[in-house]
Amino acid sequence: MHGGEKIFSSRLPCFGKSKSRLTWRKYRAREIISKSQQQAIALAITFLASVILTGACGKSITTSWEETGLKIGALIPLTGDLSSLGQPMPEVIGLAVNTVNQCGGVNGKPVTLVVEDSQTNPEVGVAAMTQLVEVEQVAGVVGGFASGVSTAALPIAVRSQVMLISPASTSPIFTQKAQQGEFEGYWARTAPPDTHQARALAKLAREKGFKLVSIVTIDNDYGIGLEQQFIEAFEQLGGTVVNKYQPSRYDPQATTFDNQVLLYSFGNTPEALVAILYPQTGALWLKAANQQNLLEQTTLILTDGVYSPDFPEQVGKTNKGKSLLAGAIGTVPQVNGQGLANFTKVWQEQTGQEVSVFAPHAYDATVLLMLAAEAAGVNTGEGIKSKIPEVAGGTGKKVTDVCEAMELVRQGNKINYQGASGNVDLDENGDVAGNYDTWAVEADGKLKVTGKIIPD
Repeated sequence: MHGGEKIFSSRLPCFGKSKSRLTWRKYRAREIISKSQQQAIALAITFLASVILTGACGKSITTSWEETGLKIGALIPLTGDLSSLGQPMPEVIGLAVNTVNQCGGVNGKPVTLVVEDSQTNPEVGVAAMTQLVEVEQVAGVVGGFASGVSTAALPIAVRSQVMLISPASTSPIFTQKAQQGEFEGYWARTAPPDTHQARALAKLAREKGFKLVSIVTIDNDYGIGLEQQFIEAFEQLGGTVVNKYQPSRYDPQATTFDNQVLLYSFGNTPEALVAILYPQTGALWLKAANQQNLLEQTTLILTDGVYSPDFPEQVGKTNKGKSLLAGAIGTVPQVNGQGLANFTKVWQEQTGQEVSVFAPHAYDATVLLMLAAEAAGVNTGEGIKSKIPEVAGGTGKKVTDVCEAMELVRQGNKINYQGASGNVDLDENGDVAGNYDTWAVEADGKLKVTGKIIPD
């Protein structure tokens, strides 16, 4: 399963003799992929084959290795701990690519998309990123999603002058490294850093009246970064993290959990437990805690890492059918871009699905790569890097429609793309600002957005 490209015969928009192809590669997983995951991946491949490679001319063109148009990669967790987040993303990114291809492509040629599975694993992410950069020779990559994968992929991107835009890697470590000049401008993200979420989470906890909380986190860049930022923010609001000096952290590869560690996480009688988790391992952790009758003792405060309708189902229900997570609260980046309504409409028409968490961010990341390449007039990472700040948040005309934006850029006009996720105005560190939705888990396990919160 290490190689295995799929080459499709395609129908393209009117590009004369231009050719395009879609490459799909998946590295060997460390664990068996479930049947539902296989079905989801198969659905994504089918969708990509149809939306990217189907156009208006009606002329069938066989794909080719010779490609002179813009080629972008997607580094996505189709399997592993964040698979519930990643599985819709090939469709999302494919929708953006298809939209641009149908209105003229980039620099006169269709865009090619290459999808790689990171398996939510930094080591696999390195292999996948290397494949995208050195073999496929992409100019830009949408991803990674897990902060640890992005951390591992960035040295490859910088060394090879490939632009990396993440829709979901929120660790504060990226801001710090960008400030130190480590990324040389080849990094940006369309989701706000967890310095913002930490303040929103702390504010939510205090608004709910909690003064004493405990914290448990997945032991990776995302978990530790948000943990440290939350402790600082919560203390600034007058709260106390009872296990501040020995926070509970679990191994991202763990499948079982020591009872003493579980008991320690709920020790010192906290009023709430802040749980910074990934879905698969987080569900296992919470199930183990429930077996020790610990979940009934406190309120759970969750984060964007598990904001998925599937997560309560993964954790389970009581014998009476009540969700084990009933009453849990949390935060997730607010999606409020001027382009959101149109994206949602087209997405639902194309897929019949609801918009999933970070889907608008992935769409916007893809659009920014293509707009920047068009503005630069070259299909290179260096060119994209030079124009990303201009198209994302410059002084030009504010525009939400992707095809209108592309046409304005072709005519030499400056634009300020207004995305589906937000205004995507990138600062000097490649960060966007953001507010947050608050949410809760109802008795039947459904997620309900309960309000909005502005980090102070």
